[in-house]
Amino acid sequence: MEEGYAKLGDAFTVPVAHKRVTFLIGPDVAPHFFKATDEELSQTEVYNFNVPTFGKGVVYDVDQKTRTEQFRFFTEALKKDRLAKYVPQFVAEAESYFSRWGESGVVDLKEEFARLVALTAARTLLGREIREQLFDEVADLLHDLDDGMRPISVFFPYLPTSYHKKRDQARAGLGRIFAKVIQARRASSKKEEDVLQQFCDARYQNVCGGRQLTEDEITGLLIAVLFAGQHTSSITSAWTGYEMVSSKTRGPKSPYHAAVAEQQAILKKHGSALNFDVLGEMETLHLNIQEALRMHPPLLLVMRYVKQPFSVTTSQGKTYNIPVGDILAASPNFAHMLPTVFKDPAVYEPARFLPPREEDKAKPFSYLGFGGGRHACIGQNFAYLQIKSIWSVMLRNFDFEMLDPVPAPDYDSMVIGPKPARIRYTRRKLAA
Repeated sequence: MEEGYAKLGDAFTVPVAHKRVTFLIGPDVAPHFFKATDEELSQTEVYNFNVPTFGKGVVYDVDQKTRTEQFRFFTEALKKDRLAKYVPQFVAEAESYFSRWGESGVVDLKEEFARLVALTAARTLLGREIREQLFDEVADLLHDLDDGMRPISVFFPYLPTSYHKKRDQARAGLGRIFAKVIQARRASSKKEEDVLQQFCDARYQNVCGGRQLTEDEITGLLIAVLFAGQHTSSITSAWTGYEMVSSKTRGPKSPYHAAVAEQQAILKKHGSALNFDVLGEMETLHLNIQEALRMHPPLLLVMRYVKQPFSVTTSQGKTYNIPVGDILAASPNFAHMLPTVFKDPAVYEPARFLPPREEDKAKPFSYLGFGGGRHACIGQNFAYLQIKSIWSVMLRNFDFEMLDPVPAPDYDSMVIGPKPARIRYTRRKLAA
């Protein structure tokens, strides 16, 4: 990408195997990518390698009308009133997890957040029964499912590799576990506060005869929402920590010190309460997370399949025609580092989003931390609340010091997390 952008500008095409991949880099050429309908630019052809992982009959294995209905189930489960009920569960899991840390120690944030976010996801997404009774078994199966998602899987998802065989066994095992939990839920009059309950109660409206979701559809949708959210939340929590704590060296006005001062102000105003409304007042912490996402978006590429030809006008004023059959690729990772869009893009500077700078608003689709347009991430508010809950608990109970530089990105993974790095924590109680 770097070479193609340097030589050819913000729209260029490269051959990959027997296909053409056209890259659209930056806000000048991005609008149609994010605003087009599925009849114009399709996700199915480029993301159907997920079918063995998610299962049949959900997301990329159904027609667009059915997928739209299934995404509505996600949206319903993540409405404001539902999100407010998830926050106490985020906080409880974080407080329990960090109560097991000592007075001082050295940790790798990526490893710590992978464990913690798995627990919060189990509680709020997969259900109380999974969190309290079946977590270890389900976590092992999800690990095998995740481990079966290799770069080769994108091109050959059914290749009989050992990873794919374990993936398929894990998906079948999860189907059996969730079938029992769903049957018990539906036989009970008790309603739980989690996404699983929302799916158990949901019904199609305009397709499938208005029926309830099947047990296997619910399992597939839970896996899809977990894959979409768990990795991105855990690595964004880690990147936020590494960048924020590293900024301490800039002195008392650093992003880290600003986030601590905000917690002190909120403690003075609200006491120890951490709920939906209190988290909503944490603009400084929110900006820290937003800037970490700008510098380290979790996906290197987002893709579409061209079903109707179109053209873009590049930042150099040239017209670039894109035919049917091309695979389109946009890179939030690369676009966020364009100095023509973000000043000093390699510098962690949350204030860039505040007036008068507002660099993310200079042009539409400059900032793509959670995608944009028709397929913007449904769960972004869930993610912000989850990460803010976790870091609020951490900043109120610990001070932090980086022992290594900010780690390099690990591009060997499907989701781009940080390579190993050490951070020291010291327990303390933050005073208002």
